[in-house]
Amino acid sequence: MHIQFLDFIPESSKPLILRILEDDKLSIKVKNERKTRHGDYRSMPNGRHQITINSNLNPFRFLITLIHEIAHYEAYKTYGRGIKPHGKEWKTTFQHLMLPFIRPEIFPSDLLPLLARHFKNPKASSDTDTQLAYALKQFDETNDKTYVFELPLNQTFKLYNGRVFKKGNKRRKRYECVEVNSGKLYLFNPNAEVEVIE
Repeated sequence: MHIQFLDFIPESSKPLILRILEDDKLSIKVKNERKTRHGDYRSMPNGRHQITINSNLNPFRFLITLIHEIAHYEAYKTYGRGIKPHGKEWKTTFQHLMLPFIRPEIFPSDLLPLLARHFKNPKASSDTDTQLAYALKQFDETNDKTYVFELPLNQTFKLYNGRVFKKGNKRRKRYECVEVNSGKLYLFNPNAEVEVIE
């Protein structure tokens, strides 16, 4: 296990995390930012297990992501490889692991009710919980990114890969956005981080 990840989580959460991670078959690596995920878990061919987490996450999001990935590992150990990645076994494990961390010594008080609500039925990504994702974003270092749901109708915006879109109407959960070059319609998660084009 690599202890460097401890620098990325809230100080008061470290003893609890170390207690969970007494198993030496798990390695945790901090990686450069990946646009498509905050972290991941893998069972390696040599029988070891590896978690990777993005280095650009604020301490609270890093901790949630770390526990999310540890839950994959624990669910795998308990229930075997035949389970769904974000099925009921993982959800139950994630809830069980996360519960001791939802305290004012670890998370700011304004996040606690949002976390309590989210963990009644955790999703595959905390980004799909608009309120929680927005609240967590307030602890990020300032950047020029905005969430899609914050944009006015017909606002043009750019993704990290340079593609340009125009925001349309909201469907049930996602926003219809038209790619300017192709005219194709795409559905965007409300919490997709984008760059506004003036």
